[in-house]
Amino acid sequence: MLKLQNISYIKNDLQILSIPDFECMKGEIMGVMGPNGAGKSSLLKICAFLEEATDGSIFLNGHEVSTHTLPLFERRKLAVVMQQSLLFNTNVFENIAIGLKFRKLSKPVIMRKVEEWMDRFQISHLATQHTYHLSGGEAQRVNLARAMVLEPDILFLDEPFSALDFPTKVTLLKDLKAILDETKTTTFFISHDLTEIKYMTNSLTILMNGRITESGRTESVISYPNLMTARFLEQWNL
Repeated sequence: MLKLQNISYIKNDLQILSIPDFECMKGEIMGVMGPNGAGKSSLLKICAFLEEATDGSIFLNGHEVSTHTLPLFERRKLAVVMQQSLLFNTNVFENIAIGLKFRKLSKPVIMRKVEEWMDRFQISHLATQHTYHLSGGEAQRVNLARAMVLEPDILFLDEPFSALDFPTKVTLLKDLKAILDETKTTTFFISHDLTEIKYMTNSLTILMNGRITESGRTESVISYPNLMTARFLEQWNL
């Protein structure tokens, strides 16, 4: 579904990324891990067409595209959830509905879709609640519902659980994993937490200093890491 070839990303005269080859298959939940400053968020933004690579090619569903040539209908098939819940200054229902309103769907369709996803993320009781009064977990559920209500082809997640306390994180992880498994949504998932990666993903890419050092099935990468990956994961018993 998504393929990068010979991607180079230079910012302020620094080489942030050098990616000869990277791909994410349809229905795959691809995890991306690496130390701080490895270029994970830059890679996500380039894949989501929020940043433009300095050089290289990006293929979406087999067609080469860029931030300038990506048609609006293709861009609308992508959804991004960041670490912080960037919500609008209104209630929960309106936040989840905003993307559907941009697409000029009818009010009955918007009502049905928003109610469905509020129910799936267990936030129906918060429909009229202003976002100022939400807890961190509630806000992130709204953020995820706002993304999933668009039925994206690819969902990009940039450490969406890192600011949550452990019980809240565990519950939301279970709910989101069940939804992704059911919808078969292709997902690009950045995390620092190996437990999250093991639970959520079926493929894993390790990024260090802007370069991919290992990529494969999650279980294989974790169980049989190369030396650099083992050191990063602190798996010393080789």
